[in-house]
Amino acid sequence: MVKQTASKERGLLTARHLASAALSLAMLLAGTLGPAAQSAGARGSSHDVALIASRVLDATDTAHLHYVSASGSLLFEEGSASGSLPGKMQLHGEVGPTLSASFTVSLHGGTISGRGTAKAHGAGRYESFAGSLTITGGTGRYAHAHGHAGLYGVFDRRTYALTVQTTGRLLY
Repeated sequence: MVKQTASKERGLLTARHLASAALSLAMLLAGTLGPAAQSAGARGSSHDVALIASRVLDATDTAHLHYVSASGSLLFEEGSASGSLPGKMQLHGEVGPTLSASFTVSLHGGTISGRGTAKAHGAGRYESFAGSLTITGGTGRYAHAHGHAGLYGVFDRRTYALTVQTTGRLLY
């Protein structure tokens, strides 16, 4: 009787470990498992759920960029970003019916990089745009950064000044 009970308890414990490992693996594949949990692997202990707490930030930011240089329709701009992730931003973009750009934001503790595309609306001096961006990586505390955000703003065709607003989720 004691052997049967011990065997059942081991079976339940193993089932819990497998379930925890499966959850960790699913979250890892979905890209939501933090670096601490990734290094811990799917050990299957009940405290693994606590390790899943990668940093998640629902961020809203605004950047005011100014013209630095251009080559044809390719622009290089830089300026300050404020909001959830304040810092300095550099942007390399192409202006046309669709705006596309790659960017790097230098923050306290590291950088965040990504790319975005947006469709332009209007034809006057000020042209608005709306689209999306993808965070592709970073350095320092943001080394594992990834996420998606909405991208909105206004482009001044006379001065090439660019105001960019983003709102989305960053995992790092």
